[in-house]
Amino acid sequence: MEKNSKIYVAGHRGMVGSAIVRKLKEQNFVNIIERSSGELDLRNQQAVIDFFAAEKPEYVFLAAAKVGGIVANNTYRAEFLYDNLLIESNIIHASFLNKVKKLLFLGSSCIYPKMAPQPLKEEYLLTGLLESTNEPYAIAKITGIKLCEAYRDQYGCNFISAMPTNLYGQGDNYHPQNSHVIPALIRKFHEAKQHKSPFVEIWGTGTPLREFMYADDLADACMFLMKEYDDKLFINIGTGEEVTIKELALLVKDVIGFSGDIKFDTSKPDGTPRKLMDSSRLHNLGWKHSTSLKEGLKKTYPFFLAANK
Repeated sequence: MEKNSKIYVAGHRGMVGSAIVRKLKEQNFVNIIERSSGELDLRNQQAVIDFFAAEKPEYVFLAAAKVGGIVANNTYRAEFLYDNLLIESNIIHASFLNKVKKLLFLGSSCIYPKMAPQPLKEEYLLTGLLESTNEPYAIAKITGIKLCEAYRDQYGCNFISAMPTNLYGQGDNYHPQNSHVIPALIRKFHEAKQHKSPFVEIWGTGTPLREFMYADDLADACMFLMKEYDDKLFINIGTGEEVTIKELALLVKDVIGFSGDIKFDTSKPDGTPRKLMDSSRLHNLGWKHSTSLKEGLKKTYPFFLAANK
């Protein structure tokens, strides 16, 4: 990518897309194309085709998606499948029609089978059953990977895919029901501190293992891949480090300064028991994350405070 290349970041207002835009600007890219969902409905194929024909982006970061945590994924199953299929299909097809030089599609670690061996290697895709609570979202993301592969095979398009681990950071969603685990915990501990609650209740047993990456580290990885990676096989983006939900809760509690107890509601689902990505392919190419989990949480809490004044 040249500094004046036309670069379209789909989903620029989301946590991942906004992090990519920040990274592009930080590296002095000056021709960034952005459209809000109010300006361009990515589910509308003709609108997307018209947009690409008019703007002619050379590079595309496909970070737009309908996203949420366990509750949202399990409640809005139709929307999570339908909306995500439309968004990725429209953008990938329009990128082909308009001869985009390179596209990076961002998926999710939930694409892997629920009981796949750990850590999760790229070749484990489609080797077993998915976690049922987020199966529609996972199927949509798997379809995006396969679309990129198919357009590469049939038309020679340089469309690559990357699967990030669990993310958090600036621009996250803190909705009480529809958020992921870190923003949900930040909100819970913050409100408990405000109300001087004696304890915070958390879903599940606290034993599942999870890996987390600060969103700005992901953006840095995306820039690296856009410049350095051209393979057909999708690539994992992770830290290689994991914590239990209980350990995570204790970290969040410490960062926020909540002095009460933590209780686990074991009647609620845990989700996948363990989810660690094998990111050795990416690490062997020369990229690694730079933000520790505690450092990232300390950076993230002020963004929550600013968004909830």
